[in-house]
Amino acid sequence: MANGSKLESLIWEEFQNDWEALAFESKAILANIENEDIAIVANIDLDNLPPGKDRNSVVKQRIGQNFFRSAVLNAYESRCCITGIAMDTLLVASHIKPWKNSDIKTERTNPTNGLCLNALHDKAFDQGLISINKKFEIMVSNELKYDYIDELTKNWIVSFEGKRIETPHKFLPDSRFIEYHNDAVFRG
Repeated sequence: MANGSKLESLIWEEFQNDWEALAFESKAILANIENEDIAIVANIDLDNLPPGKDRNSVVKQRIGQNFFRSAVLNAYESRCCITGIAMDTLLVASHIKPWKNSDIKTERTNPTNGLCLNALHDKAFDQGLISINKKFEIMVSNELKYDYIDELTKNWIVSFEGKRIETPHKFLPDSRFIEYHNDAVFRG
């Protein structure tokens, strides 16, 4: 995708190994546009659904992820740095510079490469829909600010723009990782 846009590349990455999800997502969009039930647009026969089976697979496991999570959550006193949510099961130790792009020895498990976020803001951060600047203020992508989004999303994401995150009592986010996120991930 040498001539593709950043968004096209993200979509390709999301669906390249899951064509069924792509097909369903396109049917869901079409149903929304046509103001129809997804079951009608997608020709879903509720009386003849495919079986939902399990299969065994070999997966990669992130070594050191538990250390990273513990260090980041501890630094932020187990609270989302944006909303203050304090429920461990909803919190994510989010990498500022993504794991796949981070140096194995100096960046992947480095707690200064982490933010404690709730699951929604973690997903928005990973997708480049939000970021933080060097003053630790929240930035929201134009995609979220100017495209149609529902009020709930606006209240939960866009309303935080310009507000300062709660910084940790140790392991302050490193400006190098913030710069990387803003240059390579954030959709501006």
